[in-house]
Amino acid sequence: MNREEIFEKLTSIFRDVFDDDTIEIAEDTTAADIEDWDSLTHIMLLSAVEDGFGIRFDMKAVQGLKDVGAMADLIAGQPAR
Repeated sequence: MNREEIFEKLTSIFRDVFDDDTIEIAEDTTAADIEDWDSLTHIMLLSAVEDGFGIRFDMKAVQGLKDVGAMADLIAGQPAR
C-alpha cells in the first residue's frame, strides 16, 4: 500500500471515528487540529486504525507519534496480521 492509499484510508477512518465527513488530514495534522480529539478518542482512533489496516501497534511506538504523518510511517512499516 502506497502513502496516498494509506492517507485515503486514514481519512475515512478519521471521518468515521470523529463522525465528521469534512475532516481533511495531512502529514502535519495533530490532535490540536481536530476539535474532538482527546485522549479517549485517541484510543478509539488507534483501535479503528488497527482494525482498518489489519495491524497491531506497539504501544511504545504509538506513544511517540507526533502527527498523522508519523502514524502513516508506522502503518507503512507494520506487517499485516
